Amino acid sequence: MNDEFWPGNYFNYYTEVEEHFQKARGTGLFLLSPLDWALIECWKEAGVPLEAVLRGIDEAFEKWRGRKSKFRSINSLAYCAQAVIEQAQIMAGSAPPAAPRSVAPPFELEELRSYLAANAAALRRAGSEEVAAALDRLAAEAESHHANLEDLERRLAALEDKMIAGARTRQTDDDLVAARREFDLQLRPYRAKMTADQISMLERQFLDRRLLESAGLPRLSLFYLR
Repeated sequence: MNDEFWPGNYFNYYTEVEEHFQKARGTGLFLLSPLDWALIECWKEAGVPLEAVLRGIDEAFEKWRGRKSKFRSINSLAYCAQAVIEQAQIMAGSAPPAAPRSVAPPFELEELRSYLAANAAALRRAGSEEVAAALDRLAAEAESHHANLEDLERRLAALEDKMIAGARTRQTDDDLVAARREFDLQLRPYRAKMTADQISMLERQFLDRRLLESAGLPRLSLFYLR
């Protein structure tokens, strides 16, 4: 996102997308797959507006319902990927630049402090002392960071990159091959709907998520503070 101030609902990016997809699909019991979560992260990191994602989901389902023959249900957000990108392009070409606006932080100071401290404790249990210590310092300074969440998010992104790099050095070849095999299997029905660049970005996000899950490491972004 390029706005000087972040709209509060962007910190609910993941849950907003998940709930909208479940509603469009007509079931609240459907669970998103690891591929789906990686795709949401790709959209978030690429700066795709939340509204474009929601519109894209609606557009994909509308086209699917208009088809005369339906061989399968829509079981993945990947089916909506092209529609989401199209909606993002439409919004980028038609919407006037948004004026920066200040909004209240979407969570309380104590929530932020507890989130940082909990992630520090999880990292320490996993043996990642350096990043844990950095999070402890951020938690101690939470009051000042609460007033500038965009800068804090940049700091957390840098720490997460360091954390992932460390975890990758400990990953075995067999684990990496298994993760790539799972990615290829989940993506296969939707590969034709995506460009090579989209697939490459999605693969990186998928493998990173799988790596952190297998290592027992938390996500650090404020987007995971729910």
